[in-house]
Amino acid sequence: MQKSVKPNLFQRAFHRILMLRPVTAILVHILHHADTFIWKWNGGRFSLTSVLAGLPTFRVTTIGAKSKLPRAIPLVGLPDGERIALIASNFGQAHHPAWYHNLKANPECQVKIDGLDRPHVAREANSDERERYWNLAVSYYAGYNVYEKRASPRRIPVMVLEPQKELPDS
Repeated sequence: MQKSVKPNLFQRAFHRILMLRPVTAILVHILHHADTFIWKWNGGRFSLTSVLAGLPTFRVTTIGAKSKLPRAIPLVGLPDGERIALIASNFGQAHHPAWYHNLKANPECQVKIDGLDRPHVAREANSDERERYWNLAVSYYAGYNVYEKRASPRRIPVMVLEPQKELPDS
């Protein structure tokens, strides 16, 4: 599992720029493309988001809710033991990100960890759990509070990815 290291001083200063509405208006359209390119270029060791913002990223492959096709995207994920929490902030937009709808429709997914795709199952966090993960997310990136205000009245969901238990050989 990826080691969880909080952002350094430079990265936390950079967060102030990332929270600005004009910046997020651009990032929402290009960041996943840039992260995917960087991820492929370096063999999955890091993403642009992990280097510049110090946020842990994972490549998550979902099955499209409508298309039923595989969709791989680098996402910020908060490691919690074997679990990974994903914040569906969508940079504070009025609607949930596509990956959230994909996981709701098809909870089984793959997460690239230490160079290997590992099967996980997604579920939406319950209220107490959501609060705990939300506070953890804000401890990494205060911009989530800004996004929550922008997204209002939409409540930003938290998805929890748990390793899929392998069935014993019969």
